Amino acid sequence: MKIGVVTFPGTLDDIDAARAVRIGGNEAVSLWHGDHDLKGVDAVILPGGFSYGDYLRCGAISRFSPVMTEVIEAAGKGLPVLGICNGFQVLCESHLLPGALIRNDHRKFICRDQRLRIENAATAWTSAFAQGQEIVVPLKNGEGQFVADAETLDRLEGEGRIVARYVDVNPNGSLRDIAGVTNEAGNVVGLMPHPEHAVEELTGSGTDGLGFFTSLVEKVFA
Repeated sequence: MKIGVVTFPGTLDDIDAARAVRIGGNEAVSLWHGDHDLKGVDAVILPGGFSYGDYLRCGAISRFSPVMTEVIEAAGKGLPVLGICNGFQVLCESHLLPGALIRNDHRKFICRDQRLRIENAATAWTSAFAQGQEIVVPLKNGEGQFVADAETLDRLEGEGRIVARYVDVNPNGSLRDIAGVTNEAGNVVGLMPHPEHAVEELTGSGTDGLGFFTSLVEKVFA
C-alpha cells in the first residue's frame, strides 16, 4: 500500500515515520504541506514534531495547510489517517478527532519509554494488535495532556473509541489515562506516543510499535 507521510515546517519525525512504513511492508510517499495533492495514496500519516514552531497552539496553523484540506475531505470518505504526537494535535485542531492536547500537568517536557494498553484493536491502524495487548513505545511531548468535557469522554468510553491508555503511570495528566482515540468510523486515529520509534531492534526500543504500520495491510487482506 502507498502511505503518505506529510511534512510541515518544523516536522521532525517524518523520516522515522517513512522508515516505519517501509519496515511495515508498505511504500512511503512524501507529501508536502503546501500542496493540494495526496498523490493517490491509500492512507496518510501526520508525524510528530513542532509544526510551525507550535505557535498559537500545537497544530493550530498546520490545520490550515493546503494538504490538510485534502486530508480532511479524504478522511471523511474513509481514507485511513494516523496522527502521531503533533499529528494527533493537528487532527484535533482539524476537528477530525474530539478533544484537545494541552500542556503536560507537570509543565515539563517528558521523554521516556511508555507502557500502553490497546483498548480498541478494530481500527484501521490497530488491527494487528490483540484487544487488551500491552506494548511499550517511546513517548516525548510537552503538550500531550488529552482533555475533553465529561460528555465527550463518556461518549468515547461508551462507543469504544479510546484506542490506547497509559499503563502504570500517567505521564502527562491525560484525562482517564487516554493515550489515543479514534473517530466514529475507525479510520482516523490520533496517538500521543511514538510507535515509529519502536519498529526494529536496532534502535533499542524493540518492535512493539510495528503493528501500527502493518495493520492496514492485515485489515485489507484479512
